[in-house]
Amino acid sequence: MAKTVLVTGGAGYIGSHAVVALQQAGYAPILLDNFSNAHPAVIDRIGAITGYAPTLVEGDIRDRSMVRRLFEDSHIDGVIHFAGLKAVGESVMDPLRYYHNNVVGSLVLFEEMARANCKHLVFSSSATVYGDPASVPIGEDFPLIATNPYGQSKLMIETVLRDLCDSDPDWQVALLRYFNPVGAHPSGLIGEDPAGVPNNLLPFIAQVAIGRLEKLHVFGNDYPTRDGTGVRDYIHVWDLALGHLAALEHLQPGHGAVAYNLGTGQGYSVLEMIRAFEAVAKRTIPYEIVDRRPGDVAECYADIAFSAKALGWRAERGLQKMVEDHWRWQQRNPQGYDSVAPPQP
Repeated sequence: MAKTVLVTGGAGYIGSHAVVALQQAGYAPILLDNFSNAHPAVIDRIGAITGYAPTLVEGDIRDRSMVRRLFEDSHIDGVIHFAGLKAVGESVMDPLRYYHNNVVGSLVLFEEMARANCKHLVFSSSATVYGDPASVPIGEDFPLIATNPYGQSKLMIETVLRDLCDSDPDWQVALLRYFNPVGAHPSGLIGEDPAGVPNNLLPFIAQVAIGRLEKLHVFGNDYPTRDGTGVRDYIHVWDLALGHLAALEHLQPGHGAVAYNLGTGQGYSVLEMIRAFEAVAKRTIPYEIVDRRPGDVAECYADIAFSAKALGWRAERGLQKMVEDHWRWQQRNPQGYDSVAPPQP
């Protein structure tokens, strides 16, 4: 019988790709989502890709009675925990909401996992736990100095999980610190569909290219980088999904809580991303240079040596593939999941 994996936040951008990867690898995922930042159409589209829709439980991880029933009614072998709010700027404006949703929700989940004796966990962390690094590339042993409530919430959860593993050696936890997910499933059926104005670069560029937004704002061109704009490590969302699968399969007795960087190890600037998208879309992306955003760092890219060696995993899709797949998703879904005619697989 296929192993059953609970995927919290499984209807979201990264979670939906992870569910596809799990199903294609022979797992039986149970998708838990409250659809606060996801669209119900994702479920049928996952089914169109894999041949069957995943089991869906609609609910919030802070709902203890619901989470408890879920573990009582299903034999769950492991959990991949994506559920959480994720906008840095919003977290600065409304920190209590972020701490309550991300930290309190995680505590409820972990307590109910412990009660059900389900102690295999892959946690969706973030490179934001490194704050403004003193140098690049960033290794897993770098100081952890989150600089905003979103990053702090991820770091708090990591701390909880490390303490939990220290207290009980039966826990096996992978802390996945990923960098900048981009792209979409090559089918064009699932991809990133942000609510409102996108917070991330590539969805913003794509919405300008498709005509939903007038122009891109480039936050600062006076950084100490090769062209003055910020440099980030962009990773294809499908490579990221496969990284979660590798981490899940790497869990074993004695693993404890271990952090892994998931990135490509290569940084691209904002202007380089714009030029790459223009080449694929064959259209000009208008942009305007504006002031830096508070908290943005000049450069951020991963040292991937440890994750490659420990997990036997490495990102394989380069910038061209990232942009092609993202543009395919945007063209086939000009209004995201609300588009009138969803694409065929």
